[in-house]
Amino acid sequence: MSRSAVLSDSDWAILEPLLPSSAGRRGRPFRDDRRVLEGIVYRYRCGIAWRDVPAEFGPWQTLWKRHRRYSGDGTWDRLLAQLLTRADAVGAVDWSVSVDSTINRAHQHATNLPRTTGGSSNYTNLRQEPPDHAIGRSRGGLSTKIHALVDGRGRPLVLLTSPGQSGDSPMFPALMGQLQINRAGRGRPRTRPDRVRADKAYSSRAIRVHLRERGIIAVIPQPSDQIGHRKRRGSKGGRPPAFDAHDYKARNVVERNFNTFKQWRGLATRYDKLALTYRGGAVLRAITIWVKELGDTP
Repeated sequence: MSRSAVLSDSDWAILEPLLPSSAGRRGRPFRDDRRVLEGIVYRYRCGIAWRDVPAEFGPWQTLWKRHRRYSGDGTWDRLLAQLLTRADAVGAVDWSVSVDSTINRAHQHATNLPRTTGGSSNYTNLRQEPPDHAIGRSRGGLSTKIHALVDGRGRPLVLLTSPGQSGDSPMFPALMGQLQINRAGRGRPRTRPDRVRADKAYSSRAIRVHLRERGIIAVIPQPSDQIGHRKRRGSKGGRPPAFDAHDYKARNVVERNFNTFKQWRGLATRYDKLALTYRGGAVLRAITIWVKELGDTP
């Protein structure tokens, strides 16, 4: 297999039935779906300009237009949802989830569009480009955050983007709201994990109340300032929230997930002008991760 052949035959056998067909569409039929998909993956894996993708994948304009279409119309999200349904049906999803975010520097080629800053960082409409294009100025310069909700083995379930300076805690309701895995047969989609592991950035009363009301175990440590405030109030401060320090050690899977994501140079550094296409690349990375997992599942 050549270096540019980024999908194995077994990977393609899983993905091919899930991709949309051009049958019945107006205009030219789609080019070879496998080569186009591999070209998009190759671009993000290498972090190169669309014009520099090898000609063996076809015209770079075709790759860009297909990725832009699939990112904007929800095709990548539907593919990931179908893979998660299949994984859950065979018991491959670990419902002890972890949540965190990672900051990625935005290249100068991604930051030359007019943008409106100061808006809300809770992007719930995944089909609409946010006014600030999910780019903000953090301590390291212009950057974007990827917020991830992963299962107990570090495989991505939900991915959202926000400006680099935005907080983690405000994005938590949006992440939980997007968690929905359909059943392979009859029954409602599953939206409630068994437990949520998160670091101190997510230690807020609102988050703990939200998890408690839904019957989800919170494995979240308290920061020192919250501990101090509670102790200064004495008996009025109430009891400290339950925290399983041993179980919290498993939260590192979300950090390992980010390491896996950043093996694709086009995600470790953001070159996309649009938040839609940048998030689409992240969802495509999640698709390839789950395809590998399902290919290894007996």
